[in-house]
This record gives sequence, structure tokens and C-alpha cells, in this order.
Amino acid sequence: VQLQASGGGLVQAGGSLRLSCAASGLTFRNYAAGWFRQAPGKEREFVAAVNWIGDALYADSVKGRFTISRDSAKNMVYLQMNSLKPEDTAVYYCAARSLWSSRDPSMYKYWGQGTKVTVSS
Repeated sequence: VQLQASGGGLVQAGGSLRLSCAASGLTFRNYAAGWFRQAPGKEREFVAAVNWIGDALYADSVKGRFTISRDSAKNMVYLQMNSLKPEDTAVYYCAARSLWSSRDPSMYKYWGQGTKVTVSS
């Protein structure tokens, strides 16, 4: 199983980015996909997740600004990030676990390599 995250970059505060996560070796229709982030010196934290039936879960800090979505035909998961803030700066990771979402990163079996997001003020 491989997860490939992409789409990170440098953006000004208030801007938008869309992260993508491509999976091989598993089908997102049967898995929950999560996005986590880790800022320098901080622990990895939950951002958003979507379970196998499409229900989304968000961290309070991103609710209303970020949207997680899934394209089953392409076996991709996306994280649309709007109204970005400097505190959103981090390396973003996609992850997958069987069926149900979790806010706990230790519950996820598969991880991508991370994509860096930098939001300038």
C-alpha cells in the first residue's frame, strides 16, 4: 500500500490550496482517509477525515474552512483548504485505516510521505 500526498506550497494568509492523496494497493471505498498535520516542534494533529460511507469529520480549528472529499473513481482523497492562516503552516499527511474515521493518528495503518504547507502573514 502506498499513499502519495501532494499539493502543498507557499500561500499568503487568506489564500487557498488543495491537497491530494493518491492511493495504490487499497481502495478508498473500503477505507477511511484522514488528513493530519505536524508543525515544527509540535505533535501530529488531526485535521479531517472521511469514512468509507462518506461521512466527514473535522477538527474544530479547520471547520468551515477546510473540506475533505473523495473521488472513488480516481481513488483519490482531497483536502480543500480555504481562508488559510499562518497557524495552518505544517507538513500535511494523508493516512488510511479500515472503514471508520478516527481523530487518533495511532489508529491509522497507512501513511503518506507528507506535503509541506506554508502560510505567510
